[in-house]
Amino acid sequence: MVSKSLSDLAYDKLKKKKKEVVFQKLWSEVADEVNLSEEIARRKVASFYNALMMDSRFISLENNKWDLRERHTLDSLQIDPDLLEGYDDYSEEDEQEDNEEYGLDIPNDDE
Repeated sequence: MVSKSLSDLAYDKLKKKKKEVVFQKLWSEVADEVNLSEEIARRKVASFYNALMMDSRFISLENNKWDLRERHTLDSLQIDPDLLEGYDDYSEEDEQEDNEEYGLDIPNDDE
């Protein structure tokens, strides 16, 4: 029998719930499922959080809630406008300068 990763277990749990879940509740359910002791659960919680952050199947929502990304469209997500203030898009000129600075010989699509 192949055992599932903690992220896979979290995915299964969220899939069954059909709605977002507070991180601590999700972690508690996953840790209980694999019978982690309290001490080991405390040591692994940060790794689990990081795994969810890195796994594109999950999305972090307001109030430390997590859900499956597949349930959310870009239009349904609210982006904090303060995060966008002063943000400049990375231009093709910036990319070309970076290529030159690092000695990369990457052909330009226009050439």
